[in-house]
Amino acid sequence: MRRLGGIAVMSIALLVAGCGSEGVSVDPSSVAFGGTIEADYADDGPGSLKSAEELLTIDRRISAISSVAARVVYASTSGVDGSPTEVSGTVFAPQGVAPDGGWPVIAYGHGTTGVLPDCGPSTDPGLLGSSPIVTALVRSGYVVTVSDYQGLGMEGTYHPYLDARTAGNNLIDSVRAAQKLIPDTSDRWASFGGSQGGQAAWAANELANSYGAGLEMLGSVSLVPAADITGLARAAAEGTLTADQKPLLQWVLVGLSRSYPDMDLDDYRRGIVKERWDELSACGGVLAADRTAVAAQIGDDDLKPSTPEAERVLEGYLREMSLPQANAAAPMLVLYGGKDTLVSQEWTDGAIAAGCARGDSIQPILQPEAGHADIDGAAAFAWLSDRFAGEPALDYCPVLDEP
Repeated sequence: MRRLGGIAVMSIALLVAGCGSEGVSVDPSSVAFGGTIEADYADDGPGSLKSAEELLTIDRRISAISSVAARVVYASTSGVDGSPTEVSGTVFAPQGVAPDGGWPVIAYGHGTTGVLPDCGPSTDPGLLGSSPIVTALVRSGYVVTVSDYQGLGMEGTYHPYLDARTAGNNLIDSVRAAQKLIPDTSDRWASFGGSQGGQAAWAANELANSYGAGLEMLGSVSLVPAADITGLARAAAEGTLTADQKPLLQWVLVGLSRSYPDMDLDDYRRGIVKERWDELSACGGVLAADRTAVAAQIGDDDLKPSTPEAERVLEGYLREMSLPQANAAAPMLVLYGGKDTLVSQEWTDGAIAAGCARGDSIQPILQPEAGHADIDGAAAFAWLSDRFAGEPALDYCPVLDEP
């Protein structure tokens, strides 16, 4: 695995570059599926497999090394209201004979691709930029799951963008779905992702002891995670959102308006944000072509809460979506940049400090000159390999005094 560091570095830029900045053009007609794959389709709660189809047009770098490449739909749970949901995604298995105990699993959390149904990686042969890192993980001997996250990749629900509990549930259930599809899949797993996926990986670790019972979580890797986003409310009120944070907050508002129908969107949008809401919300098709240009025109007051009370309401919603929320079940590696203009270093520092205060085992690696899309993620591969090998993880959190 250590020899794959170069692949990891190349792939990290792909997995985080789109977060909050611009949508990715999606053409679902470019994806072709084979017949239904034989699997366990028993309805036994979260993680139950609803469908599994062979991916015929997946990136050839993945298909060449995979014994299984499938688009799946599986049962999961909303983190907003606890209701049952169905989520799409992809599952890949290595070729050859599984090791003793079965194939270890990586639940991979993709970076932001959008907030509408046509924004799911499973709708694109290249997984909307995630295929290089998925290739590296499969080649390293992992079963790899890539959840689209609730509301992406299929109709019938919505995407609660950056709701940590929802994304964490979706990653955990993708592992259960993989076990239904690939019998030689182990209970031992880790989560790994960047940006939105970094938040999802962290959340999955926190949920592993409760929602993830029955699986053995070994660790999580979060690159530039959108862990604590409560600062967006204050920045919006003060007119200090960065150019990257403005379209990020607009996508957050799209999800919040669906999670909380009583929320008055006009308390948080005016000017070009209100006038061009549909273009700013799109990730594919004709509307998405204008999103980057429109986002660049968002003014400092266009996302400003209308009143102090509106700011407090928004901050409350964002706090509910953020991390940490519970004790992590396993060690964490967090890599982040000092020049990140999307998720500021201060926000990530605060999330790490709060996790340490809970007693979590965290190895933070701050890269002072890195931004959001150019983080060096090579350390992630060796760190994951060590977790599956049973090596102890470094813990940089201060030792807590005994009560």
